[in-house]
Amino acid sequence: MANLVYKRVSTDQQSTDRQNLVLAEAGIEEPVVFEEEGGTSSRLHPLARPKFGDLLVYARPGDTVHISEMFRLVRGTGHILDVLDVLHRDRLALRIHDGAFSAMDLTARHPRTGELLSTVKFMVQTLAAAGELQRDLQRELTYDGLRAAEAKGNKGGRRPAVKTELVDAVRTAYMEGRAIAALARDHQVSRGAIRTAVADLLPDYTAADPGAPAPETPVVLDMPGKVADFLRAAELDNAERAALDEGQAVRRGQGYTLRVTAVPAVHRQLLDRCQVLDGTTAVPAQRKARREYENRVNGLGAHDGS
Repeated sequence: MANLVYKRVSTDQQSTDRQNLVLAEAGIEEPVVFEEEGGTSSRLHPLARPKFGDLLVYARPGDTVHISEMFRLVRGTGHILDVLDVLHRDRLALRIHDGAFSAMDLTARHPRTGELLSTVKFMVQTLAAAGELQRDLQRELTYDGLRAAEAKGNKGGRRPAVKTELVDAVRTAYMEGRAIAALARDHQVSRGAIRTAVADLLPDYTAADPGAPAPETPVVLDMPGKVADFLRAAELDNAERAALDEGQAVRRGQGYTLRVTAVPAVHRQLLDRCQVLDGTTAVPAQRKARREYENRVNGLGAHDGS
């Protein structure tokens, strides 16, 4: 039986040093390591993350998944229960080596019904809620800190767009092969700001035709968080990626929705990209989320003349 180790950090400025220490102290024999690219967001559903997907493909019944702490793998209650369902389906054990979940057997099921034990489910939900409370408190403290800084004359908020005097340098670097994400880091702006600066250089750019029909008007649509998490790991074109990057996250209970502003055609393209969430490999919550998004996209037809 194999020991499968999963590691992840939320930003590319972080390291896995602490995870490595916890896992080394656990004395895992012959570990097979699956480590996400640096900066893989905790908002992205675990089942949509590339390396965790590779782990599930590699795994065989009886294998054990090892993580240093629960929140390396999941963000909230919905994520935890989704992952536990998949691990149970594939007959995989889960071993957490640090934190509040480390003393629990999270894969324990009722011997007759096969469902997750109610006591385990209660503890999972309680501890996940405590973790979310901690993150909410951290956000509140951050907000208070920003207000204090603003009172002293320091401004926070979103990163500024590319300054006029830097646009030429950005365009030159892009033409020389510099990636949009790298340029965004270099200039401390969003990727959307870089795309705006180099819009006419992008592969899908076409000059405006005076005789062409008027372009579609962008509309705002709420995308379920589970759909947004899946799409962030998918192969998207520049317009689709920009729409996601510039979307506004709005909390909804245990999850969130992403408020996306884009023309109807882009909304439809994004819907097509997540078609796989209607398949048998998707968890029920993902299938439900996609249906909700499909209903919202189809509702655009009544407003855009299509």
